[in-house]
Amino acid sequence: MSIHRLAETIVTRRDADPDTSWTAKLLSKGPEKCAEKFGEEAVEAIIEAVRGDRDKLVAEAADVLYHLLVMLAARGVTLADVESELDRREGRSGIDEKASRK
Repeated sequence: MSIHRLAETIVTRRDADPDTSWTAKLLSKGPEKCAEKFGEEAVEAIIEAVRGDRDKLVAEAADVLYHLLVMLAARGVTLADVESELDRREGRSGIDEKASRK
């Protein structure tokens, strides 16, 4: 599944029955809960990165991407919005880009 298809699926599940859709259940709990769940998954990915188990890291990274997209959807931010920001930054040094935020 591509990240674009995943983002589209998340949007379509917004109005699904929370009893049958994990995505709908998360979104029904609000943006704060979605952010909390994203944070939990990010920590799990960090743990697997430190442990060095490649397969577990891949699985946790997939969870992180999914929960990031759910968190964004909860706040009305699309994958296209994030891609636009990445496009804006393309070709700039990360150091220069960070310095421009001050």
